[in-house]
Amino acid sequence: MGEYDRSPRCGGCATGPREPVLPPSVCGRLGIVAFVAALVVLVLGAAYAGDREPGPTDTRVFAAVDGVSPPWRHVAVVTDFLGEPVGAVLLVAALVSGCLLLRHPRAAVFLVTGSGLTVGTTALLKPVVGRTIHGDNLSYPSGHTAFLTALALMVSLLAAGRLGLGRAAGTSLVCAAGLVAGAVMGWAQVALGSHYATDTLGGCCTAFAVLPVNAWLVDRTGDRLALRRAAGAPGPEDGRRVGAGRQPSR
Repeated sequence: MGEYDRSPRCGGCATGPREPVLPPSVCGRLGIVAFVAALVVLVLGAAYAGDREPGPTDTRVFAAVDGVSPPWRHVAVVTDFLGEPVGAVLLVAALVSGCLLLRHPRAAVFLVTGSGLTVGTTALLKPVVGRTIHGDNLSYPSGHTAFLTALALMVSLLAAGRLGLGRAAGTSLVCAAGLVAGAVMGWAQVALGSHYATDTLGGCCTAFAVLPVNAWLVDRTGDRLALRRAAGAPGPEDGRRVGAGRQPSR
């Protein structure tokens, strides 16, 4: 097998010297998950557009987690910090450093672009939906929940590819990791009174909708750049021809 393999994979691209960030085994099913998640984001956004009060579901969930006391309140505060700018930057920087140490630059790009695109999407959606909490604070969808969900999805996708998991195991790992991360951050946001429960569901689904698309784009771009570099690099035969054409200097 040469440096680049044209064996079939998601998107029909040739694989480079590094494994894709979107494993072919989970590509199809994760695309379906992304489509359903996008629908949930749109439906919830339309349902709660312009609202200033919690809905019935929000009220029930808040009643269940209201009054959280130490040590669980400390856990909620620490979890919330992971979604704050400083905490998020530190978390992403640590993971990116690990990817670079493992000589997997494509994964590092994936982590940076995935985090930025997910948080950016929530920032764009908030003024469009116009739902507020505690006065004029835009709340839907939750950026904190979207960020932690996205990070869990990215790490689990990389793990599924590295471990060579099959379709069922890989998809289960990725979805479970994203749902657990979304549930933990969603609980923290509701317990601290920062978001309605439906805001956190919208944030979680935003990550599920954005990440597969981002992963596909990173792989597509990385494969094209790798093929372009390979096409422009002289091979052994080219080197011998160039050497043969040179005349010895006198």
